[in-house]
Amino acid sequence: MDIATLSSKFQISIPKAVRHENSWKAGQQFAFLPKGTGVLLVPVPELSELAGMAKGAKLHDFRDRKDRY
Repeated sequence: MDIATLSSKFQISIPKAVRHENSWKAGQQFAFLPKGTGVLLVPVPELSELAGMAKGAKLHDFRDRKDRY
């Protein structure tokens, strides 16, 4: 388990082992998702990483907002 300390400027350095294991780079963006009494840190994917994600999805007969009041 790696531990980091919150600085007086409210910054946290991610331990090198964690950065290396996840291939995180400087300048990468992250989302903070509330989870119980803590937060989940999730990298925001690049647009190019999302290409092909919906492959095989239905192009018709999908539910949309038109069926709501």
